[in-house]
Amino acid sequence: MDISGTPFRAVRAALFTAVVVTLSTASHVLLSGVPLPFTTVAAITAAVFLAAFALAGRERGFGRIAGVLIPLELAADTVFTTGQHACYGEAGGPVTGPLRQVGLDVLCGGGGVGAPLARVAGGSERAAALLAGAGPGAAWLLLAAHVGVGLLAAA
Repeated sequence: MDISGTPFRAVRAALFTAVVVTLSTASHVLLSGVPLPFTTVAAITAAVFLAAFALAGRERGFGRIAGVLIPLELAADTVFTTGQHACYGEAGGPVTGPLRQVGLDVLCGGGGVGAPLARVAGGSERAAALLAGAGPGAAWLLLAAHVGVGLLAAA
């Protein structure tokens, strides 16, 4: 049975996308305490699916998989964080004023993904206090965690 055909590639890419995007959004919301905009999650989902579908044609080794996954994970985290800041502000509250009139409603429309998880995480006050007290090593620790997750996913 040949598993390299287009239908099987699409199914593998869809399953990979579902697992990766679900874990990524859940962990991002839990750690930040702020929901993600629906359009941001939809854009990352489409990008992950397209990359997975394009690369699902043949078997690849650990190094090549890690070489794709780690930059994609860092990019997804950057997009998620940017979406959160654009739609919910630095402190996790709604953005008001002239930004709403320039089309931010389109970007932030559709509700927040993971709002119940954000409530479980304790809200943005705790996350803001944690980040305010973080030293310069916290950024390196966060980068190391993302690289570690990318390596684990590649394995």
